[in-house]
Amino acid sequence: MKVRETALTGVYLIEPRVYADARGFFLETWQAHRYGQAALPQVFVQDNYSYSTRGVLRGLHYQLRQPQGKLVWVTRGEVFDVVVDIRRGSSTFGDWISTILSGENHRQVYVPPGCAHGFCVLSESADFVYKCTEFYAPEDEYGLRWDDPKLAINWPVAEPLLSAKDRHYPTLDTLPWEHLPVFKRLA
Repeated sequence: MKVRETALTGVYLIEPRVYADARGFFLETWQAHRYGQAALPQVFVQDNYSYSTRGVLRGLHYQLRQPQGKLVWVTRGEVFDVVVDIRRGSSTFGDWISTILSGENHRQVYVPPGCAHGFCVLSESADFVYKCTEFYAPEDEYGLRWDDPKLAINWPVAEPLLSAKDRHYPTLDTLPWEHLPVFKRLA
């Protein structure tokens, strides 16, 4: 597998090794020893599966008191995946990266605790899967506006399908400082 750090500290793009032949393919989506050698978490407590149709945008989400690290990938379809660094004290605070994740390219992204995450579906539909380092806590769920003008994310959709919650999140500039995670450097 190939692992490379992105422009955001602690955010990694992973390309698992795919074994393909006339029958189809096989790949490991996570393996504690190999991913641990790449300095990625070895303990996940929850797996999630999301199905969405074209134009659906989910995000930008994060948890504050119980921050989740996420290993994300797409098993079918294609999404435009975004990670925003909102960690107070990070040298890349307010920066974001994006990548295309698909059932064909098999790429994964590791999103460290304290970053906001979201995606937009580009294909007719998409199956999005992710492992979390912390349990989902609805009372601890926070978000950031997908169309924050200061972030100027180049979303590939002008009028996405959004949940009511996602439609009303604040911009980064209007979020109370205490609602932002603190950057923690890995040892």
